[in-house]
Amino acid sequence: MPVRHVSRVRALYRRILLLHRVLPPDLKALGDQYVKDEFRRHKTVGSDEAERFLQEWEAYAAVLWQQANENRQNSTEKACFGISLPEERLNDFRDEQIGQLQELMQEATKPNRQFSITESRKPKF
Repeated sequence: MPVRHVSRVRALYRRILLLHRVLPPDLKALGDQYVKDEFRRHKTVGSDEAERFLQEWEAYAAVLWQQANENRQNSTEKACFGISLPEERLNDFRDEQIGQLQELMQEATKPNRQFSITESRKPKF
């Protein structure tokens, strides 16, 4: 990643791992490993790709922060995390990314998981 992104990357990486602390243990472990792998995989990308990468992860962090706050306020209900991925967005993904999504979905939907993936409300940015 370009030098001008380094401090922004580090801060975002730390922020995401901190946000993951509110997740159920299985989902936290899955999320932490995925974040670490993705940030490592994108260490050497060019400036344009680095900017897109950061924007997507910043949006993820904002949604997770919002959902964590909503779940805290609705503590009697089962915690819900995640958002739907519109099918048209998949057209923007490379084959490698589609494969990663499939692996992530398989891991997240294994039996006996401690979390649920549900349709969510639109994020309030």
